[in-house]
Amino acid sequence: MKLNFATNNNHKLKEVQEVLGDSFQIESLHELGIHEDIPENQQTLEGNALQKARFLYQRTGESCFADDTGLEVEALNGAPGVYSARYAGESKNSLDNMALLLKNMEGKQNRKARFRTVIALILDGKEYLFEGIVNGVITEQPRGTAGFGYDPLFVPDGYATTFAEMDSESKNAISHRGLAVEKLAAFLLKR
Repeated sequence: MKLNFATNNNHKLKEVQEVLGDSFQIESLHELGIHEDIPENQQTLEGNALQKARFLYQRTGESCFADDTGLEVEALNGAPGVYSARYAGESKNSLDNMALLLKNMEGKQNRKARFRTVIALILDGKEYLFEGIVNGVITEQPRGTAGFGYDPLFVPDGYATTFAEMDSESKNAISHRGLAVEKLAAFLLKR
């Protein structure tokens, strides 16, 4: 089954394809020849995922999906949340985002956090949402070089290693995106 994915993030694309396996052929925005920025200005993960999926569906008329992910830190009242990718500013990168998060966590005893992914699927013109959540804690300093985003700072509950210290197979088995993609795949395979 072919599905269009509203992303140009190669890390996300690889993770999603690994979870979905050979049953699905995923095409990114780049492969579809769509190079414009997709609007992402909603106040919730659900809103952003739907906005991106609707954008792609309007451009192609084909079934597609989009995701939005946020790191929600308890001691920061859920921040950075929907602003996770732009936490340190529009022109900043993951290292800047992690540095700001660690600065904002200085002196905080409560290190609880969760990663949450929402996937919006548009299939034959109908919209569906799938959510994946993984709870964990924020480390005092980055650890590991795998993964992307805040992975070097996040240790999932029940583990001693950060997402960035895990191989992709181990991470995908328990990650927020992996859980949401598994729900997406189960839904699609039933149809």
